[in-house]
Order: sequence, then C-alpha cells, then structure tokens
Amino acid sequence: MAREECKALLDALNKATACYHHLVLTVGGSADSLNLREELQKTRQKAQELAVATGAPLTTALRDKGLRAEERAEFQRLWVAFSGCLELLEADMRRALALGTAFPLHAPRRPLVRTGVAGGATGVAARALSLRNPPREAERDLDVEDLRELEREILQVGKMIHNMEMKVNVPRWTVEARQAAGAELMSSAGASTAGFVSVEERTGPCDRSKALAATVFSAVLLAAVALVVCVAKLS
Repeated sequence: MAREECKALLDALNKATACYHHLVLTVGGSADSLNLREELQKTRQKAQELAVATGAPLTTALRDKGLRAEERAEFQRLWVAFSGCLELLEADMRRALALGTAFPLHAPRRPLVRTGVAGGATGVAARALSLRNPPREAERDLDVEDLRELEREILQVGKMIHNMEMKVNVPRWTVEARQAAGAELMSSAGASTAGFVSVEERTGPCDRSKALAATVFSAVLLAAVALVVCVAKLS
C-alpha cells in the first residue's frame, strides 16, 4: 500500500511540476498578467505540498532495514524520480524569480491605448475615486510580495533536497530501470502500427539472385552514364 501511495503522489507531483514549468515559460511574454502570477503561486505551493507528502513515506520505506530487495529496488526507482522532480522544481523556481525580477508587473511595458472615451473632468474624477483597489497597486503588491516569498521557498526546497541526501543515500547510477530506454515510445508506436505487417514479413528475406541482378543493373547503368558523358565531351 505504501508503494502504491508513493506512486500516486509522485505522479501528482510530476504533473504539478510540469504545469509549473509550462507557466514559468510565459513570464514576461504577451500572456503575462496578474492571473498568471497567481496561477504560478498556487501551482508552486501545490508542488511543494506534494513534495513534502511524497518525501516522508519514501524516506521511511528506504530507511527500513527489513525491506525486501525487490521492494527496495522499486522504492529506489521512485526515489530517483522524486529527486529529479525536486531538482526541476527548484530550477524552475529560480527561473521564475529571475524572470519576475526582470519583468515586473507594475512597470510600464506598453504605451497607453487611446480608448476614445470623452467627458468632463468631474465625471472622470468621480469614477476614479469609486475604484477601491486600483489594478496597478494590486499588481505591485502581489509582484513584490510574491518575489520575496519565492526567494524563501527556493531556500526551503534546496534545504529539502539536502536533507533527502543526508537521510537516504541512493546513488543514481546504481538504480536500474525496469524498461529499456524509449520503451514508452516503442510501445506507443507499436500500438499505432498494430494492424500493419512489418517490411521484412511482407517482402521476405533478400534473395541472392535478386541481389546479383540489382548489382548487374547498377553496373550497366553507371557504364551508360559514363558513355553519355564521354560522347558529350567529344561533341
């Protein structure tokens, strides 16, 4: 049950980390906005919660000396995948901090747009005073506070990775994968071509007589080309 629970938590962590990575790539672009920064904050916090929830049972299982060899190998594979997710999360958090500092929301990034709205100064002032939370001030507060919080969370994730390495020593080069490299791609390709017969099955093995005929034909073709070139030069 612990192994299945760790797999489920790790799968959720992997999805949250991938989602956060996708969101970080849009910081500073045309899709950057207050909503994006809020989504970044929520996704980042969710990923950290999943990391804490995943690391605790994995650490407990791997520190159990009575664990069978097969189960230990499986937990070690999960541990390697978990540590990889944490490292990617930390790298994306550092990238988000750099991009967020370089592209603050409160800085003017585009010229003002003329909307064509006209009216007296009194009416414009009344509408301005009726706004309780100006969008620019909200963006400024979220921008500054979130970057400060992000710096603290980066240190927390780095400390988490350090504690993992101190509690459990699982060298990555000692962990063997259960499937060959690219097995997922091969399985998906095999499923898409399940109704087709392979080329070797359709054509059969290469016959020596056919190979000899192909060689003779190629030699005759090359001789013909050389003869044409010589005639062209003489003319």
